[in-house]
Amino acid sequence: MKETDFDIIQIGYGPVSKVSALLFDRLGWRVGVFERFGELYPLPRAVCIDHEINRMMHAAGLGEIARAATSPAPVYRWFNKEWKELLTLDWTGESVSGGPGTLFVHQPSLESLLHDEVRRRANIELNFETECVDFADRGDHVEVTVRDTQTKATRTVTARYLIGIDGANSTVRQKLGITRTDLGFEADWLVVDFLLKEGLGPRDLGLVECGQWCNPERPTTIVPGGVDLNGRVLRRWEFMRLPSETKEEMVQEAKVKELLGDWIKPEQGDLIRHALYTFRSLVADEWRRGRVILAGDAAHLMPPFMGQGMCAGLRDIWNLSWKLDRVLRGTADESLLDTYMPERRPHVTEVIEQSMFLGSIICIPDPAAAAERDQTFLSGEAPPPAPFPILNDGLLARGPDGAVQAPAGDLSPHGTVRLRRRTGRYDAFVPAGFTLILDRTIPESDLPAATCAALAAMGVKVVTIAHRVGASDTEIADSQGQFLPYMQTQGVHALLVRPDFFVFGGAADVGGLARLVEDLSRQMADFGMVEGGAAVPAA
Repeated sequence: MKETDFDIIQIGYGPVSKVSALLFDRLGWRVGVFERFGELYPLPRAVCIDHEINRMMHAAGLGEIARAATSPAPVYRWFNKEWKELLTLDWTGESVSGGPGTLFVHQPSLESLLHDEVRRRANIELNFETECVDFADRGDHVEVTVRDTQTKATRTVTARYLIGIDGANSTVRQKLGITRTDLGFEADWLVVDFLLKEGLGPRDLGLVECGQWCNPERPTTIVPGGVDLNGRVLRRWEFMRLPSETKEEMVQEAKVKELLGDWIKPEQGDLIRHALYTFRSLVADEWRRGRVILAGDAAHLMPPFMGQGMCAGLRDIWNLSWKLDRVLRGTADESLLDTYMPERRPHVTEVIEQSMFLGSIICIPDPAAAAERDQTFLSGEAPPPAPFPILNDGLLARGPDGAVQAPAGDLSPHGTVRLRRRTGRYDAFVPAGFTLILDRTIPESDLPAATCAALAAMGVKVVTIAHRVGASDTEIADSQGQFLPYMQTQGVHALLVRPDFFVFGGAADVGGLARLVEDLSRQMADFGMVEGGAAVPAA
């Protein structure tokens, strides 16, 4: 194999690329990042991460950054023109990951902290003002031609894999000629971020803390904009462009002040930025071609009404990182990467469709249609939002008919646990590799020798979850009550969990566990997976 400049080249340097570079560095790989702009983009875009992404960041050693840049989300409420509540999404409740379901984030603060961490990592080479102009897959490596945007000088760099994390207008996707499927949502919204004067909060201003005002005269989003690293509180308004308005009109400062004037006074803070965005619903039809891979907005776009755009990109990288790590180490065939798109594309498509459903509630400028919507929701006839999707394909336990068997595909539980005299997050004690979680109904000592040998050969860590702390270093107390109730609800006493937290499968007894381990062993063999794939070190 040709010696390359990097193991991985990443095009683009948004939040997904930053986390990706840090993940691959943590796994020991050399990463080259190429960004055509000369500095970090300073303005907010995303305002949310969910419990799964918060968990991912903690498991990847980025927990301090997550804590510094986020704040708990309030209840997400949807109102009609008369401020009658149509829909409530409780983002404050306990999640399967432990802690609230959603956190608000100040994206510039998050990216600044991630960037500082990137600069501390010796394995990451960051190249600003350098754009990708071409690339070629040479079979065992990728050659990438990059150009200095100031001098126009070009050079060629090489890597074993290229990841295009370069946004909605991805150069990598366009050069591959990859098409996108349009799921049918398009709406223009003016996004406005406002920094409140010190000491002011939404209640002081008579604002709903987090909501959508489904007023056909001006559909409006009113949500937190996060808290920056100096403790300053930001608010976000988003105003839908009406059919009678032009895009040019919407971005005029006079128009912005007019729209904001109904909500806040100029002396109550400072306007940070405003921009008109076209919210769309697009999914790339290919996510990998040979050694070139797409992730983040390069692979998918969605309306913002679930706060899942950045989360979806980070899920891409979390799914990809443990698989590409094994391929790079030679402990899995490249065919393992064939599971990336089948696992991620249907999942993100469901998330996009759920975001579109929420968008269809608010994006109604017609009064008659809005009145009909109001009647449907206020009468209780409206269907509830669909549950958040699980994995339905890929590396998951299957029955004799080949169908995925529950609880396979669920996001596994997580929470505060106790090991000996220490209390902390489960992911601080257990690395994010393949893990077998048992309750005391199936003692590890009862496992057949063949099952134990297979688990050892696959590098699966075995832990026991109990109500109280045991004497063993592999017996953990379920302090928060996240694991055992979930297992009881699922009717299982064993869970096999993948490195990305998704459940491979569950078993109710020793015989079922033996079959489950055989299934994992067989599927791992299909992908040439052998012991030696690195687990992300415990946080």
